[in-house]
Amino acid sequence: MDEDWKVLVSFLPKDWERLAIRTDALKGLRRDKSAENYLRTLFLHFANGYSLRESALRAREAGLANLSDVALLKRLRKSEQWLYELCSELFEQSNLESRQSGLRRRVRLVDATNVSEPGKTGSHWRIHYSLSWPSLRCDYFRLTPTSGSGSGESLSHIPVEPGDCLLADRGYSSARGIHEVVSQGAEVILRLNPRAIRVLDSEGKLFRWTESLQSIASPGEIKQWQARISLRDGTQVPGRICAIAKSEQATELAYKKLRKKAYEKRIALEADTLLYAGYILTFTTLAQTELSAWEVLEWYRLRWQIELVFKRFKQIAQLGHLPKNDPQSARAWLYGKMLVALLVEKLIAHARSVSPWGYPIQALPPSKSMA
Repeated sequence: MDEDWKVLVSFLPKDWERLAIRTDALKGLRRDKSAENYLRTLFLHFANGYSLRESALRAREAGLANLSDVALLKRLRKSEQWLYELCSELFEQSNLESRQSGLRRRVRLVDATNVSEPGKTGSHWRIHYSLSWPSLRCDYFRLTPTSGSGSGESLSHIPVEPGDCLLADRGYSSARGIHEVVSQGAEVILRLNPRAIRVLDSEGKLFRWTESLQSIASPGEIKQWQARISLRDGTQVPGRICAIAKSEQATELAYKKLRKKAYEKRIALEADTLLYAGYILTFTTLAQTELSAWEVLEWYRLRWQIELVFKRFKQIAQLGHLPKNDPQSARAWLYGKMLVALLVEKLIAHARSVSPWGYPIQALPPSKSMA
């Protein structure tokens, strides 16, 4: 177990202990207590999915720390900034730092994920959150049940300020959500689901998807059209559809997933569903003078790169008890889960491409170097 831990620590940022001191995560920790043991205790909670009480109990049994679940919760709150900075450094190491240009706004990545607490009496929650880019700081965090009114993915959940630009996946393709964001002076870039939203062309007629998309001649070609999102009361939100054709391989993979889903649900695939699967369709309210169609798609592509990491995070986030006492502990828990996800990504990348033993070799002093 100690050997495995040393391997894991080798993938943390080199200054992880200094960051703990600088952010006051260790403030109040007795001098005879190890920062390393404290981090191991937190990982019992984040990675193993144990409740705070069980994490504290296992830490005592393992000789890592002697503290109660209440004390561990207080320590978790103090660690919010530390966990956030560890995540930020690992994101930078993953080459996901921002190189985007042309958008002088506060960009926010919007998402949601489910958390299921273990046990027969475990409850189910949906976390709605947004991260500011490029800092990746969580600027909004809300818990709702997984079913019932107001629990679904919607931009309506996110408080916005004038000038914000929200990046969201197609689960947020809702006319009302888009309207609420725009009515507050913010903008959107989102993956469009044509089957979930009513789109009009520049003349106010139903957008002709088949004719428009088939005008894209080859994979990689980009086209844009002026469009409007229509609400039931007749209110319209003007914007642009920016589309790019997928490669043949990507299209075939999308078809394969659709056919599998249709087979499992015993439903027939409709022609327009197959048509949409061959393209990346985005909708933005940003003017073309601010972002070209290519830049809109690049910004969405950036969100998708981060989504690949979040997918790992989402899988991990379904384990464990979420501290619901206050926003600070909830945010710290979110950063802790993200830290585990990023470490998993780094471990996988090294195991595949760096060395057969799966971790970076440590530099030896000159006296111990091999001749």
